[in-house]
Amino acid sequence: MRRAIALAARGLGSTSPNPVVGCVILDASGHLAGEGFHRRAGGPHAEIHALRAAGERARGGTAYVTLEPCAHTGRTGPCAQALIDAGVARVSYAVADPNPQAAGGADTLRAAGLTVSHGLLGEEAEAGNAAWLTSVRHGRPHVLWKYAATLDGRIAAADSTSRWITSAEARADVHRLRAESDAVVVGSGTARADDPHLAVRGIEGAVQPLRVVIDTEATAVKPGARVLDGGAPTLIAIAEDADAGELPEVVRLPRAGRGLDIPALLAALHERGVRSVLLEGGPALAGSFVAAGAVDKVVGYLAPVLLGAGRTALGDAGISTLGEALRLRMTETVRIGPDLRITAIPEPGPGPASEPAMNVPTKVPTTKER
Repeated sequence: MRRAIALAARGLGSTSPNPVVGCVILDASGHLAGEGFHRRAGGPHAEIHALRAAGERARGGTAYVTLEPCAHTGRTGPCAQALIDAGVARVSYAVADPNPQAAGGADTLRAAGLTVSHGLLGEEAEAGNAAWLTSVRHGRPHVLWKYAATLDGRIAAADSTSRWITSAEARADVHRLRAESDAVVVGSGTARADDPHLAVRGIEGAVQPLRVVIDTEATAVKPGARVLDGGAPTLIAIAEDADAGELPEVVRLPRAGRGLDIPALLAALHERGVRSVLLEGGPALAGSFVAAGAVDKVVGYLAPVLLGAGRTALGDAGISTLGEALRLRMTETVRIGPDLRITAIPEPGPGPASEPAMNVPTKVPTTKER
């Protein structure tokens, strides 16, 4: 199953709006017969790739799958039936499919006489499929907030200089995060200060994410801005009453405070098929997302540098006392060149993430997505 989870990760960034799935098939004697992963939406699922690799050796064998085999016909046929037809005797899957239109595969397998079990390495498989599971369960994209800071939490010096706090290795790792995401989001402050490009570089075969700039007044993205080139698709989010001028592709959203309504933004992105968002904006935008309870994961790159003054990574998030703090659980710490990459997820509790801010209607993906 751990091998299946590793295989599933190869599909990150290319399967949306489908889940990432990996499958390993052992023959009747317990030896590797075939393996595969879901490569792209509309293409064969992981089980089909693995069955094709296994051939007749799948008969009497065991399939390990990261997600419950589907039982419906969408753009591809039902994987549960494919496993039955191949003569597989046992199926172990890590995570039950929460999509009622695709679930039922386990029951189909049992009804055909196969031995079925689930839950093996379920937590690891859930983490690897967090974007798709968030979209199905909550009707919005999964949001990963990325920032780079000094050891004392500064993202820029007192004179606003910020290039480069972290190393080239850390910056290359950020491109991996972009390649695994459906959309990259920044705010008007970042657009004005950095004129960012936001496309993936240095990763062969990467599917370019949607570049999203939250430009409430439609004044930050000027003609000739790098995000308006042909390197990747771009969407500018502006207020309903703002003058779009010559901006090529905009989405109009309601105002909220000094910016735009974050749940409305995520709902609009979800409607466009976005299942994973990489938030790369500055402290004000990050604060707005945290205040809305819309941050599912945090990845911080910390450089062994001290500044003592300058902007901090997180702006006003509506937290006024320690009891309201958003507590995080660290899930990984890794050295990236001279820097440290820390990954953490919000803990349940009284902080902003527990508030019912994300009142986006739950929408289950249609069968054509699978």
